[in-house]
Amino acid sequence: MEVTLRVLLEKSLQAGWRVAVLGRTAAMLDRLDEQLWLRPEDGFLPHGRAGGDHDALQPVLLTSERAANDPTCVISVEGADVTPDEVGAMARVMVLFDGHDEAALQTAREQWKSLTGAGVAAKYWSEASGKWEMKAESGA
Repeated sequence: MEVTLRVLLEKSLQAGWRVAVLGRTAAMLDRLDEQLWLRPEDGFLPHGRAGGDHDALQPVLLTSERAANDPTCVISVEGADVTPDEVGAMARVMVLFDGHDEAALQTAREQWKSLTGAGVAAKYWSEASGKWEMKAESGA
C-alpha cells in the first residue's frame, strides 16, 4: 500500500492538488508517515501529520479527522469513511486498500455500494494481474 500511496500522492501533487490521507488509526498514519520518509531516492514528498502547527500549509496531510489543509483530493485508507457530499466536493477521492486482506476488501465493497448507491460515479482499479486494470465502473 505504501508504494501505491507514494505514486498516487506524487501524481496528485503534480496535478496541483492538496491531499488529505484519511485513516482510522494513529498507528496506520504513523506507519505511512514513516514510510513516506524512508525512500529519499524517490525524491522529497512534502507531507505532515495532523496536529502540527502548520497543518493548513501541508500539501499532504495525514489525518484521522477532516483535514485542515483544505484538500482537493482525499485518499481513504483503512476503510476511513467518505461521504457522497465529500466526494462531490473534491477533484478526486480514492479508496486505497489491500486486496489480499479479506476484511479490507469487504470494507471497500461496502464503501463502493454506499457511494455508488448514492449516485456517485466510481471506478474500481486492481493490480492483481501485475498491472493496473480498471475492473468496474459506475456512472452517476
